Amino acid sequence: MASSTIARASTLMAVGTTASRVLGFVKAMVLATAIGVTASVGADSFAVGNMLPNSVYMVLIGGVLSAVLVPQIVQAMTGHDGGSAYVNKLVTIAMVFLLAITALAMALAPLLVRLYAMAWSSEQLALAMGFAYWCLPQIFFYGLFNILGEVLNAKKVFGPSSWAPVLNNIVAITGLVFYIVLFGADPDGNRGLGDWHSGQIALLAGSATLGVIAQAIILSLAWRKAGISYRPDFVWRGVGFGTLGKIAGWSLATVIVMQLGGIVTTNVASTASGKGASVAALQYAWLIFMLPYSILAFSIGTAYFTRLAEHARNNKPEDMRADVSSALRVIGLVMTGSAAIVFVTAPFIALVLMDGAKPADIAALAVVIMMYILSLTPYGMLFVIQRTYFAFNDTRTPFFFTVLQISLFVGGSLLVLAFSPVELVAAMLALSFTFATIIQVAVGLFFLRKKIGGIDGKRVFVSHLKFGIAVIPTVIAGYFMLQFSAAYIDTDNLAVAIIESVIYAAILGSIYFAVLWLMRSEEITELVTQVKGKLTRR
Repeated sequence: MASSTIARASTLMAVGTTASRVLGFVKAMVLATAIGVTASVGADSFAVGNMLPNSVYMVLIGGVLSAVLVPQIVQAMTGHDGGSAYVNKLVTIAMVFLLAITALAMALAPLLVRLYAMAWSSEQLALAMGFAYWCLPQIFFYGLFNILGEVLNAKKVFGPSSWAPVLNNIVAITGLVFYIVLFGADPDGNRGLGDWHSGQIALLAGSATLGVIAQAIILSLAWRKAGISYRPDFVWRGVGFGTLGKIAGWSLATVIVMQLGGIVTTNVASTASGKGASVAALQYAWLIFMLPYSILAFSIGTAYFTRLAEHARNNKPEDMRADVSSALRVIGLVMTGSAAIVFVTAPFIALVLMDGAKPADIAALAVVIMMYILSLTPYGMLFVIQRTYFAFNDTRTPFFFTVLQISLFVGGSLLVLAFSPVELVAAMLALSFTFATIIQVAVGLFFLRKKIGGIDGKRVFVSHLKFGIAVIPTVIAGYFMLQFSAAYIDTDNLAVAIIESVIYAAILGSIYFAVLWLMRSEEITELVTQVKGKLTRR
C-alpha cells in the first residue's frame, strides 16, 4: 500500500468516523437531557447496564479479533483462492464463539452487574440488571460488525466500517427522542429508583441495541458490494487454528486482566453514584476522549496496520521501522494538539452535553474530561505499539505491559477510594488512568525498540518535544480566552457555548500549528506541502 493510498484510506475513514462521532456526541446530549449525567442514579444504572456489552466488544471482541484477523487474512490472501476458504472458516468459528459468549453473558447478567457495582442498593442493582438484559445482545452484533469490518480492512476496503456507525447513532437518537416525548426530560437526574418502569427501560436500552444491530446489517451489505462472499464452513481443521489459538490466547489473557481491573475501578466510581460524578460521568468523558482518538489516531493507525502486517509478512524491517516512526510522529502531532484544545474547551463541552443541569454538576464533568484528555497522546502512541506487535502475530508481549498498566490503574483506584473526597472520585480515577497509560507506553516503546531494531527514537523524541513546546502558548492563550469569556460573555447559554467551543478550537489549533511551523517541525511542513499539492492539482 503506497503512502498516497494510506492518505486516501485515512481520509475516507476520518470523514466517516467524524460523521459518526458527531452524531455520537448528539446522542450523548439527548441522553443527558433524558436521564442526566452526574448525581443521577438512573444515568449510572444505564451506564453500567450498557457498559457490559461495550466492554466485551472493546476488549474481548475488538482486542482479540483485531490482533488476529488482519495479519492472518493478509497471510491467507497469498493462497490460490485469495483467502476465501480461510475467511469462511474464521468467520464461522467467530460467530459461534460470539453466540456462546452472548448466551453466557445473558445467563450471568445478575452476577456481572453486581460485580461492577457492589456498593449499590438492591433497588439500583435491579434497575441496572433491567438495562443489562436489553443491552447484552449487543455483544453478538458488535462482534459481527467487528468481524465484517476487519475482513474489509484486510481487503483494503476501509470506508464502510467507518460509516456504518452513523446508522447506529441515528437509530439510537430516534429512540431517545421517543423516550423524551413519552416520558419527559430529566437533565438534572432527579428521577428516583422508584420512578422507573419496564416500558422506560425497554425503550431506552432497546433502542440502543437496535442501533447496534442496524450497523452490523448494513456492513454485511458492504461485503456484497466489495465482492466478498461468505459460506458457513464448520470444517475447521487444517487451516492453522492451533497457531491462531495461541495468538488469541494471549489476547484473551489480556482481556481477563483488563476486565478484572475494570471491575475494581468501576466499583470505586460507583461509590459516588447519586452524590457526584460517577460511572456515567466517566463514560461521557471517555466519549469526548474518543472523539479525536477515533477520528484521527484510529483512522490513521488502522490504515497503517495493514501495511505493517505486509512488512512483517515480507520480512522488511527497514520499511517496518520507517512506518512505525512515521505513525508515532503523525499521530503524536494531531493527538497533542487535540488534547490541548479539548483541555481548554472542557467547560464549554460539558455545558453542551449537560445543558439544563446544575452548574456544579457541569463543572464536575469538565474536570473529569480534563483529567482524561491528558493521556490522549500516549494513548494514541499505544495504538501504534500494539498494532505493530499484532502485525508480527505477537500478542504475548502486549499482555505483559498491559498487566503493568492495569496494576498501576487498580492501585491508583484503590488510593482514590481511600483518600479522595466523593465529589472528586471520577476525576481522580481519570488522572490515575493517565498516569498508568504514560508508564505503559514508556515500557511498550522500550520493548518495541528491541523487537524491530529501533524506532528512530531521536527523531520521534525531537518531534514530540516540539509538540509539547507548541502546547504551552496554546494553553496560555486558552486560559486568557476563558477569562475573557467569564468576564464578558454569557457562558451559561447553550448556543453561545457551542459557538465559543468552535471558535476557540479553531484559534487554539491555529496557534498550535503556527508555533510548530515557526519551529520548522518536519511533520507540519509535510502536512502543509501535501495540502498545497492537493489545492494545486484542483
